[in-house]
Amino acid sequence: GHVRLLPPQNVTLLSKDFAMILTWAAGQGYPPDVTYTVRYESQDRLDKWMKVPDCKNIPRTSCNLTCALSSLYVKARARVKAEWGQSRSPWVKSQFKDYYSDVELAPPVLSLKEKENSIHVSASFPLPACVESLTWKYDLNLWEAGSQDKKKYEGYFRKDTVIINTTALSGNYCFSARALYESISLKHSEFSQPVCVLLNHKG
Repeated sequence: GHVRLLPPQNVTLLSKDFAMILTWAAGQGYPPDVTYTVRYESQDRLDKWMKVPDCKNIPRTSCNLTCALSSLYVKARARVKAEWGQSRSPWVKSQFKDYYSDVELAPPVLSLKEKENSIHVSASFPLPACVESLTWKYDLNLWEAGSQDKKKYEGYFRKDTVIINTTALSGNYCFSARALYESISLKHSEFSQPVCVLLNHKG
């Protein structure tokens, strides 16, 4: 006889680290080898549930939808069902969200290149390929280790390098950055872990 699969639990569409992700939990009494299939619909084409190629018959309980979505600006929702042998659970839908206004950012990763009398700071972002064209920016803070007095460099485009003249700096200096994104409101990530370097150290 068929085992009746209960619906997946806690189906949630959320954004984390520049991505839109559907997450859920196994329903009660699921066998260990159950798999899941995800589809999504967008508000401009309701009742047309689109397949998500990477999220068909998967064992995991999350699906990254970022680059499957047909538009980053239109609200979409997803649904998931469980499958085991011939058994299927009912579909369970998430709430609607759109990438443009709901995206949550992650801190950028800093890379420092010391040159004579200057340091070149660039930031790389852990972005999905499909959102690279959006206008990501970053803020950079610079301070002497142990000091609360931070020099701020604000609103640089993601691919810009910040060049800081280090002639007058001597000692241990720290750098930290956050990602910025302006949609309906301005949002930003947490600041990255500080990276510290000794400048003009006369050994």
